[in-house]
Amino acid sequence: MKENSKLLLFTGSYASAEDNGIQVYAFDGAAGGTLKLLHSVQGIANPTFVNVDTAKNRLYAIGEKLNREGIKEGEVVTLAIDPHTGSLTELNRIATMPASEAGQTTTCHINRDAAGEVIVVCSYHGGLVGLLSVDADGTPVRLTDTAVHTGKGTVPGQEKPHPHSAVFSPDERFLFVSDLGLDLIRTYRVNRESGTLEVQGEIKVEAGAGPRHFVFHPDGKSAYVINELNSTVTSFLYDSESGALKTAFTVPTLPEDYSYTNNGCAEIAFSADGRFLYGSNRGHDSIVVYAVNAETAELTLAQHVSTHGGHPRHFTVTPDGEYLIVANRDGNNLVVFSLDAATGRLTYTGNEARISKPVCVKPAVFPA
Repeated sequence: MKENSKLLLFTGSYASAEDNGIQVYAFDGAAGGTLKLLHSVQGIANPTFVNVDTAKNRLYAIGEKLNREGIKEGEVVTLAIDPHTGSLTELNRIATMPASEAGQTTTCHINRDAAGEVIVVCSYHGGLVGLLSVDADGTPVRLTDTAVHTGKGTVPGQEKPHPHSAVFSPDERFLFVSDLGLDLIRTYRVNRESGTLEVQGEIKVEAGAGPRHFVFHPDGKSAYVINELNSTVTSFLYDSESGALKTAFTVPTLPEDYSYTNNGCAEIAFSADGRFLYGSNRGHDSIVVYAVNAETAELTLAQHVSTHGGHPRHFTVTPDGEYLIVANRDGNNLVVFSLDAATGRLTYTGNEARISKPVCVKPAVFPA
């Protein structure tokens, strides 16, 4: 990390509105990866996923509320970040997708483009993807379009669509939505003029796989999805001109002697240099490490390491590539690992922070 800068970690969790659902930590890599709590936020129900805009000093958190009929629906809460103290001040709340008698539309994922002009949210229970416009100050203005997924999969848990994440291509020409319920990744183009989501295509994964989170290789030539239901990772070669994905390889996330029926995968992320790929196993409670062949998108197992806590729902690699921090939802802890740049292997540092039901951890670098 550059001199005269500091790394803050922003966490989201399962929490009632009366609890501290969002936390801000100072992370000190020079001290071996220590965590210091700086700030907490109450008043948001289940702020389980967050997104940080360092250019505008904004934190966006999903939340949920009841509509007039008592049905849960999603909202986005915008908070101003004080980069000096790490404190957060609520600025705005906006409903994402209105609930209906058909069911709730709470959200599970939030993302935005690099310029901070649009926000995309996914409704796991509603089978919906929402597009919101954002003003120049970084405040979400309104929901401009909703993409509706229909159909079902082949195994329990796939009785209906379950969009679980939305990720922009490196050039942001395309948006890739992983649908756990339909066993597919659907490609959209964001029409900036009309504020709409336009379907461009889709690619299927193995039936019953349950694609959850999706990530591009840093060189932009391949992409990878972690499959929650059958504990695998599928890699794709990527054509940036057409936005098309071509399936390359599928590999297990678990040791051979552990049954995938006792496990559910969650997060996936690259090392800073793209040489290694990481995925989380909930049940086996481990991080799997792969060496990556960037030309072919082939993955070779390098390590399984215990997360020192139950149900690793999310994790992040620090921007300098030196540490990986795991959010163990059932372990009620953040756990810090050092990352060997040469081998990709992780080593438990002994540094942890106690936190109730963490679901998401996002790093951001600010001036010191």
